[in-house]
Amino acid sequence: MEANPMRTIRVEKVTVNIGVGEGGERLRKAEKVIEMLTGQKPIQTISKGTNRDLGIRKGMPIGCKVTLRRDKAMDFLKKALWVRDHKLPAWSFDEEGNFSFGITEHTDFEGMKYDPEIGIFGMDVNVTLERNGYRIKKRKLRKAKIPENHRITAEEAMAFVTKEFNVEVVE
Repeated sequence: MEANPMRTIRVEKVTVNIGVGEGGERLRKAEKVIEMLTGQKPIQTISKGTNRDLGIRKGMPIGCKVTLRRDKAMDFLKKALWVRDHKLPAWSFDEEGNFSFGITEHTDFEGMKYDPEIGIFGMDVNVTLERNGYRIKKRKLRKAKIPENHRITAEEAMAFVTKEFNVEVVE
């Protein structure tokens, strides 16, 4: 453990997203899949603009997502990394220390079986890391930026994920 408790890194939240591209029955099935995997009710994501080629109008539901925190986040992240064989590419880490990865089929999760009624859905998993003291950017009074030396770099995030979750970062 590091000497300074303010420098310890932790998982703030895990966001699981399934982009369907359309509303209706397929979106309801995606919501059901996310709820089975996470144990939490998802919310719908709404399109921000119109794209005639894809047949999407502004304000139309096009996907669903769930935000997991604390123990639920850690449990889901361990399962998701198991699906990825505990390997992540280095390019999936951003300069703020967060990382994202995709899962091609929800049936890869332990205990999930293929159901012809539902079909197969892929998903994106986004992990936000933070340190103690990050509250200053979210609080109501006297909001402030995180100082440069207190931000999490991509290298620190890779080291944290390797140590905490036994993940191999592939170049």
